[in-house]
Amino acid sequence: EVQLVESGGGLVQPGGSLRLSCVASGFTFSDYAMSWVRQARGKGLEWLSTVNSGGTGTYYADSVKGRFTFSRDNAKNTLYLQLNSLKTEDTAIYYCAASLWIGSEYNYWGQGTQVTVSS
Repeated sequence: EVQLVESGGGLVQPGGSLRLSCVASGFTFSDYAMSWVRQARGKGLEWLSTVNSGGTGTYYADSVKGRFTFSRDNAKNTLYLQLNSLKTEDTAIYYCAASLWIGSEYNYWGQGTQVTVSS
C-alpha cells in the first residue's frame, strides 16, 4: 500500500518557523520526483516546490523562494520542508506528492498537515 504521511504542522506566530516531514512507503521513493503543494481554505491548490528523484535539483514558487527549503533523504524515504519567516498568508493544508517526472501528473498524495500562522 502506497502511503505518504505528512507531519510537523501546527500553529505558529508570524515570522516563526516550522519543519514539515513526509514519510513515504509502498513505492520506490528514489524513482520519483517529490513536491509540496498547499491549499488555503476556499482556494485552489498552489504548487510550492519540487525536488528531482536524486535530490540534486530543487525548484520553488516565487511566493516561497528564499523562505522555504525543500530536501529529501532517499535513505530514509523522507522529505523535509523547512518553513521560515512565515506569514499569515502561508496558512494552509500542506501536502506532499509524488510524480514520476518533474512536471508530470502526481501519482500519489499525502493526507496533508495543517499549518496555521496567526498571532
